[in-house]
Amino acid sequence: MLKVLLVVALIAFAVWVLVRLTLRRLDGSGGSRPRVIGPDDDPDFLRGLDRPRDPDDG
Repeated sequence: MLKVLLVVALIAFAVWVLVRLTLRRLDGSGGSRPRVIGPDDDPDFLRGLDRPRDPDDG
């Protein structure tokens, strides 16, 4: 009985790994998380620093 449970657990683990890999490929993320960009690395933010401000912006 213990051998049967061990085999079922191994099969379940293998299926879980395959499902995770398949979903990761379909998602297109490739396992890497998106990089957080601070405002000092954002070109649009830096470009906006040189623009004169409207007095109405408050």
